[in-house]
Amino acid sequence: MDTLALLLDGFVQCFTLERLLSCVAGVVVGTLTGVLPGIGVTGAMALLLPISFGMDATTALILFAGIYYGAMYGGSTTSILVNLPGEAASVITCLDGNQMAKKGRAGAALAISAWGSFIAGTLGIVALTFTAEKIASLALSFRSPEYFSVCLLGLIILTNLTGKNPLKSLLMVLMGLALGTIGMDDVFGTSRFDFGNMFLMRGIEFGIVAMAVFGINELLGTLLEPQEENIHIEKVKLRELYPNKQEWKRSFTPILRGSVLGFLIGLIPGPAGTLASFSSYALEKKISKHPEEFGHGAIEGVAGPESANNAASSAAFVPLLSLGLPFAPPSALLLTAFITHGIQPGPTLFTQHPDVFWSLIASMYIGNVLLLIINLPMVGAFASLLRCPAKILMPVVMVITFTGAFATNGTYFDILILIVLGALAYIISKFGYSMAPLAVGICMSSTLEQRFQQTMIMLRGDFSNIVRFPISCVILGAALVLLLLPLLKPVRRYLKHSKED
Repeated sequence: MDTLALLLDGFVQCFTLERLLSCVAGVVVGTLTGVLPGIGVTGAMALLLPISFGMDATTALILFAGIYYGAMYGGSTTSILVNLPGEAASVITCLDGNQMAKKGRAGAALAISAWGSFIAGTLGIVALTFTAEKIASLALSFRSPEYFSVCLLGLIILTNLTGKNPLKSLLMVLMGLALGTIGMDDVFGTSRFDFGNMFLMRGIEFGIVAMAVFGINELLGTLLEPQEENIHIEKVKLRELYPNKQEWKRSFTPILRGSVLGFLIGLIPGPAGTLASFSSYALEKKISKHPEEFGHGAIEGVAGPESANNAASSAAFVPLLSLGLPFAPPSALLLTAFITHGIQPGPTLFTQHPDVFWSLIASMYIGNVLLLIINLPMVGAFASLLRCPAKILMPVVMVITFTGAFATNGTYFDILILIVLGALAYIISKFGYSMAPLAVGICMSSTLEQRFQQTMIMLRGDFSNIVRFPISCVILGAALVLLLLPLLKPVRRYLKHSKED
C-alpha cells in the first residue's frame, strides 16, 4: 500500500505544466529519433543534455526518460511503411511489418505495433514499480567487492552480446576504460594522462564522448556515404488503423509473451531492445502453427518483437535506478543526467530522493499513454519526415552538436575533443568495431576504478583475500568463464577440422 501511495504522490508532482510539457517533448523527440535513421536515441539524449541544465532535476529526467522509451515506438513506423528501421531494435519488424503494408494491411500492423508497445511498456513499468526498490534494498548489503564484481561481469556480458566479434567489443570496452581514467583520481587525488593540459585534468565529459561517437560519427557517415534519395512510403489512412478480429486474436498472446521475455532480457547488459526483439521473433516462429507465414506478413512477427523491445526499455531502468549501474549507452546518458543534477542513482535514491524516483515512474505511465495517442494518428506525418534531405537535416544536427559541446563547460577545447573523437569513431567503426562498448566503458570506468581501489584497501592489497567474499567469488567466476568463451571458439574450430581431416 505504501508503494501505491508513493506512486500517487508521484502523479501529483507530475501534473504541473512544466513537467507535462517535458514529458510530451521527450516522447515526441524519442519518436522522431526512432523514425529518423542515423543519430539514434543516445545521440539525441547527448545533444539535449546541455539544454537540461536550466531545468530542475525531476523535469530533466522526465525529458530524457521519455526520449529513451519513446524511441522504441518510432522505429516501428518506418520499419512497416518504408522497410527502413529507425532503431536497431526495429530491424526484425521489417520482415513481416513491411510485407503486411504491401498487402494493404499497414494500418493493422501499425495499430498492433502501437498497442503491443503500450501494453508491454505498461506491464514493464508496473514490474519496475514493484521490483526496483526491493532490489535496491538488497543492494544496500553489497560492499565494494560485490559492486566491483557486478560491474566487471556487466562489462564482460556486454562484450559478448555487442557487435559481431566479442574480442573487438572487449577491446572497445578497454579503450573506454582507459579514456575514463583521464583526469583526477577520485580516491587518491592524483592526475593521470593529462599531458600537462589543464583542460584534461578534469577528465573528458561523457556527454561529449556520446555526442562524438554517436552524433559526429553518424554525421560523417551520412555526409561521406551515398544515401538513398527516392524513398517509397506505403500510404495509410486513419480509418485503416483497425486490425480485424482474427488479427487481434493472433496478436494477444505474442504481446504477453513478448512483454515477459523483453523485461527479462532487459535486465541483461548489452543491446537489450535488439536482443529482445530478435528473441521474441524466434520464439513466435518456433511455437507458431504456421511458421511458413513468417517473413510474408505474419502479424505475430510484429506483435511479439515490438512488445519485447518496449518491455526491455522499461527493464533497463531497474539496474540503473536500483544499483546505479548503466549497462547500455542510453542508460549511461541517463546516469549522466542524474549526476549532472546532483543525484546519484542507486540504493540510496529511494531514501534520499523519493520524490524524484516516484515522479519519474509516474511520468513513464503518462508518457506511455501519450505515445499511444500521438503515434496512431500521426504515423503518416512521422514517416514523411524521411523525405527531408540529408543536406538540410545534417547541418541542423551539426549546429546542435557543436552548441551542446560548447555549452557543457563553455570551452573550445571540448569542441576539439568532439571533432577528434568523432573522426576516430567514424574510422574505427569502418573496421567493424561497435561504439556501444566504448561509451559504456567510459561511463562505468569511474565506478569500476573506485570500487576496485576500495576493494583492494579492504583486502589489504592481497586480491587472494577475495575468498572472504563468496558472492564476489561466484560473480567473478562467471565473469571469467564468459571472458574465456570467445577464446575457446577457435580451439573448437581447430579440433573440428582436425577430426574431419
